[in-house]
Amino acid sequence: MTAFPRSQARLSALRRRMAETGTDLVALGPSSHMAWLSGVHPHGDERPVMLLVSQGYAGFLMPALNAAAARADTDLPFHPWRDDDGPEAALAALLQASDATGAGLSVVLDETMRTDFALRLLDALDAPRRRFTDDTVGRLRAAKDETEFQAIKAAHLINDRAVRSAFAALKPGMSEQDVVEVIKASYKEDGAELEFCSICFGASAGFPHHYPGATRLENNMAVLIDTGCRLDGYPSDMTRCGYFGTPDDRYREVFGIVEQAVQAAVAAAKPGVRASEVDKAARDVITAAGYGGHFLHRTGHGLGVDIHEPPYISANSDVVLAEGNVFSIEPGIYLEGQFGVRLEEIVILRAGGAEIFSEMPRDMVVLGQ
Repeated sequence: MTAFPRSQARLSALRRRMAETGTDLVALGPSSHMAWLSGVHPHGDERPVMLLVSQGYAGFLMPALNAAAARADTDLPFHPWRDDDGPEAALAALLQASDATGAGLSVVLDETMRTDFALRLLDALDAPRRRFTDDTVGRLRAAKDETEFQAIKAAHLINDRAVRSAFAALKPGMSEQDVVEVIKASYKEDGAELEFCSICFGASAGFPHHYPGATRLENNMAVLIDTGCRLDGYPSDMTRCGYFGTPDDRYREVFGIVEQAVQAAVAAAKPGVRASEVDKAARDVITAAGYGGHFLHRTGHGLGVDIHEPPYISANSDVVLAEGNVFSIEPGIYLEGQFGVRLEEIVILRAGGAEIFSEMPRDMVVLGQ
């Protein structure tokens, strides 16, 4: 019996999917795909490393200097190679073991693999037909199991505490970077690590991807906090907005519109619905209110091992959402030179609709009055 049952279950699921899609070989580089499937996350540099999976075999092309460290995470066979020998013979042996020597094989390539790794593999095959991982590993990763749900949930509860702490710590004269430090300390106390953090004061929030800096908090200033941690291999992601002082009518109006857009998208998110329909539900609310030109990005992105992964919730996505999909719903309105409001939830699709991970209300946080 394998010492790595989770990886074995995922490998079996991949082989079933390969049979359904007529795939002869899956090739993964040192990426989140490899980590998800095998638990192995080797150092990625110029030395070729890949995991090949066929119906009868799964094994690694592995630089010899990384083999001992990687062995702790898998019982799959290694085809090691040394710097003074090069990877050619080891790759040929791996392809032979994988029964991947025929002509016209259907090969799935890791889209995040280094180009030189991918070309080395393709050059070693005979007229392969290649595509990326969307309908194999990518599809399997998109449907989260209960273990993944629990990991993502735990990360979000830590995130809730950190964001509450950040709002509570706000004082006049604090810089955006000061708030990042408050959040990092909260994560550390709960055993998590910072994944990313965007703190936006005032006009900074008018840019969807503002990098926190020296801007200092003043009275009557909008505040946007978009942050996430990583715990046990899985991230969190959430955006909350508030006001330090007395919110004016314009801010209250925009906040209310964005909240309605979130509610509309959450209500639209169900198994069997296209991702574009969820995007449209949010976008229609904002457009009807006269701010369509200020909603500058898609409604959401998938979340799993990676903070951004499929499915993407965009206007041009025909992806049909399925039970177990995890993704963000984060409409926003950005008024350059004034402020921005974005409210974000990460949801998992259940049979009856979307379940939100965060337990922190989206209510406007008003402080410092």
